[in-house]
Parts: sequence; C-alpha cells; structure tokens
Amino acid sequence: MPTPIEWPDLPAAQQPEWPDQDALERALDELRVLPPLVFAGECDLLLQRLGDVALGRSFVLMGGDCAETFAANTANSIRARLQTVLQMAIVLTYGAQLPVVKVGRMAGQYFKPRSKTTETRDGVTMPSYKGDGINDLAWDADARRADPQRLVRAYHASGATLNLVRAFTQGGYADLRQVHAWNQDFVRMSAAGQRYERIAGEIDRALAFMAACGADPEEFRRVEFFAAHEALVLDYERALTRIDSRTGDPYDVSGHFLWIGERTRQLGGAHLDLVSRIRNPIGVKLGPSTTREQAIEMCELLNPDRVPGRLTFITRMGHDKVRTALPPIVSAVTDAGHPVVWCCDPMHGNTIETSDHFKTRVYDDVVDEIIGFFEVHRALGTHPGGMHIELTGDDVTECVGGTEGIQEHEVGMRYETACDPRLNREQSLELAFHVADMLVQR
Repeated sequence: MPTPIEWPDLPAAQQPEWPDQDALERALDELRVLPPLVFAGECDLLLQRLGDVALGRSFVLMGGDCAETFAANTANSIRARLQTVLQMAIVLTYGAQLPVVKVGRMAGQYFKPRSKTTETRDGVTMPSYKGDGINDLAWDADARRADPQRLVRAYHASGATLNLVRAFTQGGYADLRQVHAWNQDFVRMSAAGQRYERIAGEIDRALAFMAACGADPEEFRRVEFFAAHEALVLDYERALTRIDSRTGDPYDVSGHFLWIGERTRQLGGAHLDLVSRIRNPIGVKLGPSTTREQAIEMCELLNPDRVPGRLTFITRMGHDKVRTALPPIVSAVTDAGHPVVWCCDPMHGNTIETSDHFKTRVYDDVVDEIIGFFEVHRALGTHPGGMHIELTGDDVTECVGGTEGIQEHEVGMRYETACDPRLNREQSLELAFHVADMLVQR
C-alpha cells in the first residue's frame, strides 16, 4: 500500500456525512491500492498547454456534464459529450486561428456541492442528492443514504470513461477527417449545424490539398484530451493522491485538472490546502463576492513560484455582475504579476427557476456573461483564456433560448440532468461560433 500522506486537520465544507466509519475506511483502503487513473506526465503536459493559455498563445475549452451518473456512463453518452467538445474546439480553432486545449468535465464529476443538506417533498425530508459518488437521485431513504462504497464505484466508472476517451481520441475517431461524422442529425439541420458543415467542408478541401502535396501530419489523426472534475470529496481525492516515483512529488491521480468550487474555496480550509500540495494544474471558481485580497492570497498560496498554467481562475459572476465584479480582481492579480489562466464559467451565475419549478438558464444570459468577460479583458489588455461549460451531447431542453428557440414552457419536455441545466449540442455549437467571433476581435 502507498505510504499515506499526512493531511492537516482543517475545516472542510460540503463533506458527506458517512453513517458507517468502518465501511468508509474499507472503501478508502481499497482506493489507496488501485492503479492511478491518470499519470503524472499527462498532468505535466496539461500544465505546459495551460502555460501557453496563460501567456495568451491559446484558448482552453472545458466542457461536459454537470453531474455524471453511473447510469449514463455508456459508450453512446460518452461519445456524444466528446463529439460536442470536439465540434466546439474545431469551430474555435478554425474561426479564431488559435490552438485550443480540450478538457472534459468527465471521468470524476460524480460529486456535487449543495446549498442545503436536506430537501423536503410533500412533508417528507431526506438528505439532498450529492452526486452518484455519494448517494442516489431516487427519492428513497436507502438511496439517499451516503454509501462509501460508491467512492470505489466512482473510481471504476471514471476509469471506464477514460479508457473509452483514450480509445476515441488516439485510435482514429478524432481524426480531422471525421469532422462530418461528429454532426448528429438533430444538429445538422439547425443554423449552427449548417454553419459547422460549411467549416467541415473547408477542412476537407484543405486536408485533400495537403494530401495531394504529400503531407499527412500525425497531429491531424489524434487529439490531446484531458479530464477534469471538482475536487470536492476530500476522502476520495486524498486516497488517490500519490507520490510520483519519478519526481517524488504528490499528484492527485483521479484527474488531470482539479478545481475548487465557490462553496469550498475558504482560505485556511482543507480544499485549498489539498490543491496547494499536489502538482496537477488546478483551478478555483471565483464568484462576485471574491475580493482583490482573496484572489491575491490564493495566488500566493497555490502558485508561489508563479508558474504559467499552474493556476486557473474560473470566474462565475453572473451576466449582470461580470462587468463590475471582474475588473478589480483581474487588475489586482495582473498588477501583482501572477500568470493565471482566466476562464469564464457563464453557467453557474445565471441559474433561474421556471414557473414550473425547473432550474434553467437563459442562453442569452450565458452569451452576455461571456461578452462581458471578453469586454473586461479587452479593456485591461489581458487574455480571455477560456470557457467552462456544462453541456451534453443529447437533444435536451434544459436551457431556454438559442437560435432554435427553446421556450420556457418547453423546458420540462426533455429535462434529463441529475442536477443543473446543461446546454444541448446545438446550443453548445452556437455558443462556440459566438466565442470564435469574439476571439478574432480580442
């Protein structure tokens, strides 16, 4: 068994209340001896790629499910999400003529923070659903009980996802010659889908010209794709933090990129302590309540050596606050000389509720936050380095708006998320075109 790392006893928000400590220890002992899901060299490569983003040379696209579920951990679901991110990346790369670092919210996004520990329906109160890695979405007392064996199941589900993603991205499926095949039928006839088809046709002609000239670069056949999730449940992340035999440094081998959420980024807390110790590239979500002083202190704690790409600030201000809340933070960090990646999460600050009590997001609000994000960075002379999107490859109706115009009364028609509303494939593709246009003007 790997030598356990000594972790300090610090306050830790949003942790599960495990009813059986012996069962928890058995699950953690099992996790500690399981093989790594990712490797230190892969994390180091992502650090290099994000370093280019921090220096303004490329753009990072983070996209995937709000909350992965064991039931949706199927080949079709994984492929659809991967296709959506790859399509968006093609649009961004082709439109902005800028390299795109592709990161999936997958292979580990089985844990969710919640604003309330319990929920009540028809006078019955039960623990809140906190992700399949902790309990089950079903409205049942046994299902809602925290089960530490689900940590082990989350590990195996993540491993299956990573295996399939590696096969897709390295085995020819992500070849640029496949760009037409990524455009599913329900998207192809939309305005965004037709615009994508035109780009795909232009790429086909360019590849045919290169082949006629005798050029067939290996880079066109494979795609670098990295896995990311929120480092929420400390029991899971600590059990999967290992000392690399090559360097002697600790890496969290549950994913290439780990981020700390808005609810768990307390200075002096256990979550920031965790990511301060590991060598993975890391991120922190920053909401509108973030102060200049907090941002600087996080930079000093998490990236004292000022390594480009080590730290990403994922800002989630809300479309109505981004233009006022973001500038002082960006100015303070820039003036202090910290080379962070600035990434926009336009989803979490823009959640509303329909009259039918469905959580939703309005597509125009999502776009407006990204526009505001770009405006702030353009005014300050800094690089708008990326976007962080909750999306699915399926034809869901969870977010209102977009060119095809999902109406509020239609939200419940195909509402399939386990937690927060996601952009469907068509909306995601449309958003990529918006951002590509903004990158050209940056």
